[in-house]
Amino acid sequence: MPLFSKILIANRGEIACRVIKTAKKMGISTVAVYSDADSNSLHVAMADEAIHIGAAASSESYLKIDTIVEACKQSGAQAVHPGFGFLSENASFATALEKAGIVFIGPGKRAIEVMGDKIESKKLAESSGVNTVPGHTEALDDTDRALEIATQIGCPVMLKASAGGGGKGMRIAWSLDEVKDGFTSAQNEARSAFGDDRVFVEKYIERPRHIEIQVLADQHGNCIALGERECSIQRRHQKVLEEAPSPFIDASTREAMQEQAVALANSVDYCSAGTVEFIVDSQRNFYFLEMNTRLQVEHPVTEFVTGLDLVEQMIRIAAGEKLPMQQSDVELQGWSLEARVYAEDPDRNFMPSIGRLSHYLPPEEATITLPSGDQATVRVDTGVFEGGEISMYYDPMIAKLVTHAKTRENAIAAMSDALERYVVRGVSHNIPFLSALVAHPSFKSGELTTGFIDEHYPEGFDSSKLGTAQDAESESVCGLALITVPALFAEHKDRTRAGGIDNQLRRSSVTAAEAGAYGKQYEHVSTYAVLLGDTTQTVEVTDRHQPDAITGSSITVRCNGKSAKITSSWVPGQPLFIAELESDASNGQDVFSAQISRHGNNWSVSHGGQVSTISIMSPETAQLQARMPVKQAADLSRFLLSPMPGLLLKLSVVEGETVKAGQELAVVEAMKMENVLVAMQDGVVKNIPETVGASLSVDQVIIEFE
Repeated sequence: MPLFSKILIANRGEIACRVIKTAKKMGISTVAVYSDADSNSLHVAMADEAIHIGAAASSESYLKIDTIVEACKQSGAQAVHPGFGFLSENASFATALEKAGIVFIGPGKRAIEVMGDKIESKKLAESSGVNTVPGHTEALDDTDRALEIATQIGCPVMLKASAGGGGKGMRIAWSLDEVKDGFTSAQNEARSAFGDDRVFVEKYIERPRHIEIQVLADQHGNCIALGERECSIQRRHQKVLEEAPSPFIDASTREAMQEQAVALANSVDYCSAGTVEFIVDSQRNFYFLEMNTRLQVEHPVTEFVTGLDLVEQMIRIAAGEKLPMQQSDVELQGWSLEARVYAEDPDRNFMPSIGRLSHYLPPEEATITLPSGDQATVRVDTGVFEGGEISMYYDPMIAKLVTHAKTRENAIAAMSDALERYVVRGVSHNIPFLSALVAHPSFKSGELTTGFIDEHYPEGFDSSKLGTAQDAESESVCGLALITVPALFAEHKDRTRAGGIDNQLRRSSVTAAEAGAYGKQYEHVSTYAVLLGDTTQTVEVTDRHQPDAITGSSITVRCNGKSAKITSSWVPGQPLFIAELESDASNGQDVFSAQISRHGNNWSVSHGGQVSTISIMSPETAQLQARMPVKQAADLSRFLLSPMPGLLLKLSVVEGETVKAGQELAVVEAMKMENVLVAMQDGVVKNIPETVGASLSVDQVIIEFE
């Protein structure tokens, strides 16, 4: 079968853009489909043609099989790439395409059906000689049966939706009481997300790693494994950071995992790219978790270490071509990391954020030189653009940031630098959290488990607190916190610029002598008070540059009896601050980057996972500021506020009811995830202004207490 001349991408966002890029590289025309909410999306602009398929809700657009098949016929597309999510693992979709004479760029119907059912896939894995987690492989009808099985297995157990994925319909139960509470929630969530409320129970492996094997199989019986990916850094069972290879897996374990993954794929006559996921304990014992019969979100890290374009291979396999290599040809080169950039607020328990991207400046996709002199590559897979909108209807992913270098240390260094340079404004985002993760000593040392985030951030993430990086002596200039440097430089340049403009506006004429002197170097010394949290430090700034030299200039900072030189081309209004730092204690120049913005009289600076509000003022003003009364925050303890935009799915109390701390009050659904809101203290319900089914905004009042 010759390669296709036109394919349709039955998806949206960054994965649709990703498939379009490869298709164009292969000389294949592309067709995008889009909903009402995506009419101005990037994937629509990138495709050769686009077809409208329905309303914003995915159930009325991206999940409508008949509509997408009709779009294929209308456009003349010979094949469909499903991406991930939506219909990518829907056997009925693959069947409908086959009946219409359209090629599904993915595996056969049997593989999708068997592997899409966690119960059936576990049974098949056991019969194929693949290690499986102890548990009950039958769907459970009710809570009583779940309690019975959990008692037999022993807590902790995992409650899992049979058709689940992406963390939906999953609950860890550490006690029988949690089994009772979690079973119904898992059923409801599974029914909402997948239309299938079957739930089963299996033993929960404590302190596990989540490690998966990428497989690639053609229609001629050839199947190979492309190494492993470490996906242990997760939040709510959803991956946050991934890497290839794993810092934990040795050669013999990798070989054994690959052999079992290939055996499982062969048992269902698999063809296309697929992933076999395992959980691995501290002794490198591994157990089958599930098989995803599609392209994974984290596939770029495998592409970097193998040199293969997995989307291209999927297209070629669907067209009937043989694999270009055998297992013995697979060699893993270097190290790759992927960070998922989401529109969510880490400081508010990662609640989704929606809105327009007022600023969007991703780091440049290029090969960069690290401070060590080594090289690394940066890649950005995105489906958004500046001025675009993050919608409430779909997953809030902004992009996938990927780095590759010869060593893990260098890949992490490149990731840290790229995150510092990733500018997103208009919506909340998780970039500070990602920066904190890659800077964490336990992450750098490879000490990972699926409970990493809960273990190291038990009280949640707070970007206003000093992180590990900021505690280090290297993260200071003359004893002044490094995060204050951009604010100090920016404030000084703002004042210099404003002073120059003010001086010119006040004077109606300039004498010839003054004109001749204008532009010459001068030395001016300013003294500032730098306020960060409860700390105030006095800093002396010497500017030896021309009055009109706003770009490419240097200042000398003196504090605590030490001095440092700061050189930057930053100009007022720029969100990204990059400077070279040279101090008495440093050997040569260090490059420092941060993000900066002015908010009234203060500066907001983000660096290394910390987001700080910094005030720069004269020492006299600082003394007066210290005498100002502090405005007390409004008392909101009498209200239950919606922590996110979403749908009010359930109200568990009525007006006049007395509630106890810990009691369920309401359930809010956001991004197909159920979020149970509970009472923080005892009280009496006074008023419930909203009704079930209401669309809620962030901080909207759901319940008022007396």
